[in-house]
Amino acid sequence: MKLFVLIYGLLLPSFAAAQSPKKTAPTTQEQAVPADYIIGLEDTMSVNVWKEPELSVKEVMVRPDGKISLPLIGEIQASGLTPKQLQDRISDRMKDFVAAPNVTLVVLKATSQSVSIVGQVAKPGVYPLGSPLTVLELLARAGGFRDEAKTKRVSIVRKEGGRTSHFTFNYREVSEGRNLQQNIILKTGDVIIVP
Repeated sequence: MKLFVLIYGLLLPSFAAAQSPKKTAPTTQEQAVPADYIIGLEDTMSVNVWKEPELSVKEVMVRPDGKISLPLIGEIQASGLTPKQLQDRISDRMKDFVAAPNVTLVVLKATSQSVSIVGQVAKPGVYPLGSPLTVLELLARAGGFRDEAKTKRVSIVRKEGGRTSHFTFNYREVSEGRNLQQNIILKTGDVIIVP
């Protein structure tokens, strides 16, 4: 009997772990965006109307005029709104056609807000800015520095309100826990230059 209890006690945790649903991170296609994310041009989203599959859209992109087109209601302004605000507007417009519409909107690709990194990194390019991102985090996404990079002289170029600002970033200082204020949160349009 003691042997049975011992085996049962050893197997139960692994069985329970195998039976419990696994939490998964958003796929590369579906990005977790913050609640205050502002929808912009070229963002892609899905719109699901519960029990109304003909009104649901698996993928719709924000056009250059800032609008999207949906079945039955036609064009609706999307750019400049949060996902919740757009979801509420779609629900309001659908009330003329559907009793108590239950609309769910999910941002699939947040491409309107992006930052660029150029120079001596493994993967230079444009990166989406779906959630707050620091200089250090962007460097990690870009695969880190190449051997010839001047890690003490990284610069951030930001254009705001017709003015251009420059910030410096010294990787060695930040990695050693000094002058951490250099590790700023990036804004859309920022360009990081790694000489």
